[in-house]
Amino acid sequence: MVDQLLTDSQLTDAQAMKLALGQAALAGASGEVPVGAVVMKDGILIASGHNAPIANHDPSAHAEMQALRAAALALGNYRLPECELFVTLEPCAMCAGAMLHARLKRVVFGAADPKTGAGGSVIDLFAQAKLNHQTLVQGGILAQECAEMLQRFFRQRRSKSTSSKGLHDEKSVLSSG
Repeated sequence: MVDQLLTDSQLTDAQAMKLALGQAALAGASGEVPVGAVVMKDGILIASGHNAPIANHDPSAHAEMQALRAAALALGNYRLPECELFVTLEPCAMCAGAMLHARLKRVVFGAADPKTGAGGSVIDLFAQAKLNHQTLVQGGILAQECAEMLQRFFRQRRSKSTSSKGLHDEKSVLSSG
């Protein structure tokens, strides 16, 4: 009976990515790039995090790093060998390195990152056979939803930038006349 209850409470990959999307929404709402991450162990949520480098004045405060730190604290160990990390955007090299050091079992990402992705788009740190630990990586889970959230954020950011430039130009025209 207990085993059945545990199985019923385990999340699927898509459900875990939905939780990561929730974290990404929190980041976006606070003006950060909307990337979210969750750490799962045996299909159960252990920790979560979202981008916060601006708020924390910390270039390492990526969603993955926040979630890894929280998971390590929750489990009382910096090694997370039976854990899986779900993140809405393909990890960068810094985050991929931290994931390898944490000895994660698996990393699952949503949208690919053709500019800084270290899970196969630009480089694949997870495929380096010479490293002393191998972490499975899988991309494309809810990729469209993850990409759309990022695209909306940057479209709004560009729109605000363009409209504020327009106001600035209008003010300079008005003040010069």
